[in-house]
Amino acid sequence: MDALLNYLFSSNGLFWVFAFMTLACGGLVVANPFSRNPVTSAMFLVLTIISMAGLFVLLHAFFLAAVQVMVYAGAVMVLFLFVIMLLDLQEEERRKVKKLGLLAGLLSIGAIAGIFVKSLMAAQPGRGLPAPVAEGGTIPLGKLLFTNYLLPFEIVSVLLLVAMVGVILLSKKDLK
Repeated sequence: MDALLNYLFSSNGLFWVFAFMTLACGGLVVANPFSRNPVTSAMFLVLTIISMAGLFVLLHAFFLAAVQVMVYAGAVMVLFLFVIMLLDLQEEERRKVKKLGLLAGLLSIGAIAGIFVKSLMAAQPGRGLPAPVAEGGTIPLGKLLFTNYLLPFEIVSVLLLVAMVGVILLSKKDLK
């Protein structure tokens, strides 16, 4: 029993715990057997984000872990919950699953996964890249974010602004 606990609290064990939590909670966001309520899925998304922050901590990227929790689990999830609450989504009735649709969906998922694996094997990612830096620093991250990735950063900020305006417009009641 002590050997199992020592392994679980080692960096390898914690990696597997956080990776399993990330995948399990991510799956429960989409296919939630406990409830059809969208708030439950949003809470599983918060757990997914927190588990991913744990993976960042294991990579010694403490700044990214803190930003992940503050920005995504804090601000973005509050925005999601605002949208869910303002739209007043009701719990949907369970629909019967059509076997032909399920089979077609599974076949398409398998085809997409096969194409993804084939292209990933042909691309050989990571070849020719410099050795990774062991510690994550905020200065190189800031320089990279505001030099090479300035346009995508600004596009994301404009998209978030448009989403907030959309929430305000959707939440307005007709006064007629």
